[in-house]
Amino acid sequence: MNGLGPRCTLSMNVLVVVIVLISSGCVRRRLMVRTDPPGALVSVDNQVIGNSPAATPFVYYGTREVRVERDGYETQTLRHKINPPWYQLPGIDFIAETLWPFEVRDERVIDTKMVPRVSEPADVIAARADQLRSQTRTGVATPLPPTAMPPTAVPLPPNSQTLPFGGVPAQVSP
Repeated sequence: MNGLGPRCTLSMNVLVVVIVLISSGCVRRRLMVRTDPPGALVSVDNQVIGNSPAATPFVYYGTREVRVERDGYETQTLRHKINPPWYQLPGIDFIAETLWPFEVRDERVIDTKMVPRVSEPADVIAARADQLRSQTRTGVATPLPPTAMPPTAVPLPPNSQTLPFGGVPAQVSP
């Protein structure tokens, strides 16, 4: 026997458990976005996080939408999947998040090379503008692109009325 009574050994065991619980660690997750050239405005899941290189903490793993914008370059929207590491598997994650006495860092980096925006020469743009002007003078209508088409009218059912400012039709009881 070590000379300590059972009461002292129990106290030491309780003390060790308390110290482990108090000094429990956590998992720090961070996503960094770097661009070439640096200085692009970075958004992750439609939240601006700053100019590249930019970093933000995250809680959940999964697919993130990363958008980078900079004058003179094409705007890029990337969908990047962040897979959980082995210590975030169910069951093991409890140990990593609460019982492991040290901090665990999970840092992910997304690198992207920005493509310079190609602008058309001024004479090509001026020629297109002249063509559109001449078409409008002669009465030729230029069709709108499909995304800019106004919505088609839907006939209202009988005994209905519309709400002001294009609201949803409501049935009127007779």
